[in-house]
Amino acid sequence: MSATTTTPEALLHRLEWTVLRRLDGLLHGDYRTLFRGHGVDLADLREYQHSDDVRHIDWNVTARLQTPHVRVYNEERETSAWFLLDLTSSLDFGSGAIKKGAIATELVGVLARMLSRHGNRVGAVLYSGKVEAVIPAGSGRRHVLHILHRMLALAEQTRQPAARRAAPAPSETRLQDLLQSAGHAIARRSLLFVISDFISAPGWEKPLAQLSQRHEVLAVRLYDPLEQDLPDLGFLMMQDAETGEQLFVDTHDRGFRKRFAALAEARENALRTAFSHAGVDVLELSTEDHLMDAVMRFADLRRRRSSLSAGGVLPKHLEH
Repeated sequence: MSATTTTPEALLHRLEWTVLRRLDGLLHGDYRTLFRGHGVDLADLREYQHSDDVRHIDWNVTARLQTPHVRVYNEERETSAWFLLDLTSSLDFGSGAIKKGAIATELVGVLARMLSRHGNRVGAVLYSGKVEAVIPAGSGRRHVLHILHRMLALAEQTRQPAARRAAPAPSETRLQDLLQSAGHAIARRSLLFVISDFISAPGWEKPLAQLSQRHEVLAVRLYDPLEQDLPDLGFLMMQDAETGEQLFVDTHDRGFRKRFAALAEARENALRTAFSHAGVDVLELSTEDHLMDAVMRFADLRRRRSSLSAGGVLPKHLEH
């Protein structure tokens, strides 16, 4: 991944040549399996099987026949996908050349173009302390460029106050505002990508679970290795990207590093629990990851989910 971006057109052109062309070969055109639609036309009723989605149970028929029955739908060939994007100040961080926000932009560019090239529609909800924009679902390369343009412009706008923080500090991130706005804006069952570092005030877990009851949700959790393991770097000034609060710390202090690691581990455990309770799949994406590897992990996750819906068994590492 590049550390910097220029224009949306230059960024997308680079991704098409360096990532999408390689993915075409690695996925062997297997896009229909990855992005198949969600049926809306009732095709049949049949008895419930162990692998069926309980949300498809027809309770009236079940009560009448005294045997659980599920509704079977004709599957659409196209799908609608939405990117729920956290573009707050904490994404403007990276201990190396790459920042979390840059990863988010490139991932959206690749996934949105993969989807739009095969007749699917993509939309976005942009959040940077408040919901800034809801971009309706559309198709085509120009629409992907529009989403990237809005992302890059908002990311730049978010960075500006951080450099000259004379104005009052912005409020802390409230991911629940993003998720609740998406719930109101997206009427049709869709594939949702919630892309964030999930550094947020509490309260987002319930609206995430509510979204997963109606849509297929993938949480893309961005992180930097320095957020999990603080090395011995001497005296450092740490600054909260969202409030501007500064604190000098001594990383020579082994006890401090141990407490930092314990808090990071506790946060990791809390996040895993929240995702599990919400019933969503999670794609972990580090600032040190290669974008190609991340997309291939996503493809593997989609294939496994597809196998499960067809009656397969979910692997242990994907169980909730």
